[in-house]
Amino acid sequence: MRYITLLMDADNTLLDFTRSEHDAIAETFAHFGLPNDDATIAIYSEVNDAHWKMLERGEIEKKVLMWKRFEAFCARTGLEADPKALAADYLKTLSTKSYMIEGALEVCAELAKSCRMYIITNGDKRVQQGRFNPSPLAKYFEKCYISEEVGFEKPDIRYFDAVMQDIPEFDPATTLVVGDSLTSDIKGGINAGIDTCWYNPKGKPLPAEIPVTYVINDLANLPALVEKGCL
Repeated sequence: MRYITLLMDADNTLLDFTRSEHDAIAETFAHFGLPNDDATIAIYSEVNDAHWKMLERGEIEKKVLMWKRFEAFCARTGLEADPKALAADYLKTLSTKSYMIEGALEVCAELAKSCRMYIITNGDKRVQQGRFNPSPLAKYFEKCYISEEVGFEKPDIRYFDAVMQDIPEFDPATTLVVGDSLTSDIKGGINAGIDTCWYNPKGKPLPAEIPVTYVINDLANLPALVEKGCL
């Protein structure tokens, strides 16, 4: 077995965050009498993604991000609502939306036969626990490292240092980071000196300057990769 410890991202790697976000924001906007059509939700998603990228770069605090993204959304769309009230309603609603990526359950069941598996995720503790803990995936993971509890966000090396120090008999040489985000999961793994696997279902081009160890387009390819260390 090439890898025996797996550090796996949650959102859009194992859990379908795109669907969760869409459903939760649609309900929140409806609660506040705002448009909740796909075009409006797409604008929110774009604004939200930009703010999480700011967080990864250390340009904004998470507690500020949680409502600032709604302030930016309202400014961009011209809609009127209390950003902090929107944020509170959205987080409460999002914590109830748990959908799995197709094939994730079967892949995790197979991997758990021979690997120690841990979740590494940025996000709000209540939201992430509310979505992950009830999932059938949860039983296959020994621990879930949520950035709010760790005190640092991926890709901060301090996040990965805390994870590595907490896992018993941790060996970076037999560990693999698996995730969909180049700027969060992959960059963090590289900075920590751990092999990385970019889950890239849409076949996006890989920037030449990012030395990813492996790229997979289908989660079903992961068990063989973990076993053999090659595709």
